[in-house]
Amino acid sequence: MPARLPQSVLFCCDHNAVRSPMAEGIMKKFYGTETYVQSAGVKSEMDIDGFAITVCREIGVELERHRVRSFDEMAEWGDDLSSFDLIVALSPASQRRALDLTRFYHLDVVYWPIMDPSGLAQTREARLDAYRQTRDQIIGHLIARWGPPVEEGTA
Repeated sequence: MPARLPQSVLFCCDHNAVRSPMAEGIMKKFYGTETYVQSAGVKSEMDIDGFAITVCREIGVELERHRVRSFDEMAEWGDDLSSFDLIVALSPASQRRALDLTRFYHLDVVYWPIMDPSGLAQTREARLDAYRQTRDQIIGHLIARWGPPVEEGTA
């Protein structure tokens, strides 16, 4: 049985350029505005990945306006991790960082082992296939945890 949607969730990965923005965008599309959703990375020196934008656009998720940010930038901007009900780490490095930053807070940090598709293939089509696999892994985890997508207008 699916869990209830949290009031707020933060997805995190290494650079906030592929996996965590994909998860943020897909969750917003699937479950509407009932849950406050953000994403962050351990580092933020990259821009949003074009292949991530492309494979998410295929399912109606727009990532073009995503602004990459790190845990440190969140703190600088006054975003308090303790305000999130759940942190979903999509990489081992982000899980370690999230656990370190939240060791004094009462909130859940879970780890979803999501493949990093960047640099896995040579041709454009093979790279897109790798990014689709990552997108589909995220979708599988979302549905396993919170059930099928909510129809628009019912959230």
